[in-house]
Amino acid sequence: MSERPQLKLKLGPADIMLEMLGSLAILALWGLVISHYSSLPDSIPVHFNAEGLPDRFGGKANLFLVPIMSTFTFFGLTFLNRFPEIFNYPVEITGVSALVQYRNMTRMIRYLKMILVVIFGFIVFKNIQVAYGNQEGLGDWFLPIALAFLFLPLIYFISNSFRINKKLQSK
Repeated sequence: MSERPQLKLKLGPADIMLEMLGSLAILALWGLVISHYSSLPDSIPVHFNAEGLPDRFGGKANLFLVPIMSTFTFFGLTFLNRFPEIFNYPVEITGVSALVQYRNMTRMIRYLKMILVVIFGFIVFKNIQVAYGNQEGLGDWFLPIALAFLFLPLIYFISNSFRINKKLQSK
């Protein structure tokens, strides 16, 4: 691998919006857990099977694990996003392509970290509903929808990387 350019990227409007939505989702997730914690029963679901039904129960303090993991993931990816030159790319990065390829992949990371927090927030919300006895599980559509929200954008951003590369090569 040749030495890739190290560039300082400026955030565009879409990047700022994704960062703000992700940050708001983190705050909402913490607020959801904190606001419901005292009224939850002592035993809550701590794991759901592939059908979305609870298959393991534990103490309600386990509910804090999700916002903790979400926060570490969000800020870990935020830090990593400052160094797009170290990412794995499906195309060769050159001095000409670096700026647009870096923008594409850092936006992908911003989207992914935001949607991960939203998915975790949905899980916590459903977990609370199950603990209260209002629902039986996450629902039949949770897994396919969550996977679609994760993988369809990945396909988009990776294919966009190829389109960018092809466009730059034709110039």
